[in-house]
Formats: sequence, structure tokens, C-alpha cells
Amino acid sequence: MKTRKKPLGSANMVGANIERIRKMQKFKQVEIIAKMQSMGVDINVTSYSKLEGQIRLATDIEVYTIAKILQVDISELFE
Repeated sequence: MKTRKKPLGSANMVGANIERIRKMQKFKQVEIIAKMQSMGVDINVTSYSKLEGQIRLATDIEVYTIAKILQVDISELFE
């Protein structure tokens, strides 16, 4: 498993929790991205990586969709 090369940014509150939960559930980023795209969310590998790294803002639809995919309450992503 790759380790983060850069420290987390401060552009969103959910990225680190998304990454933590995703890894706990043994999902790869590309699997999450594919599921998001199949649910109508236009996102690419770079954008998703920056979201998890808290380098870019996360949209409401992205947060909602990721919570659905990870099967967690959306509030869990903000803890």
C-alpha cells in the first residue's frame, strides 16, 4: 500500500476520514472512482486523490456519494 507523500491539506474536512474508512474496508481508490462514475459523479483519479489529501474542496454530491459507497452515515465523514 502506498503511503502519503505530502502532508494533508486544509481544503476540506472529510478527506482524511474518507481515506481511513476506504482503507479499513479494503477499497482501492480506482474502485471508489468507478463506483462514483457509475452513480453519475464525474471524477478522475487526480481529483479524487486531491480530495482525500484535503488539497481541494469536496462537493456535496461527492461527499454524499462516497458515504453511500462506503455505507456510512455522512456525519461519520466529518468526525
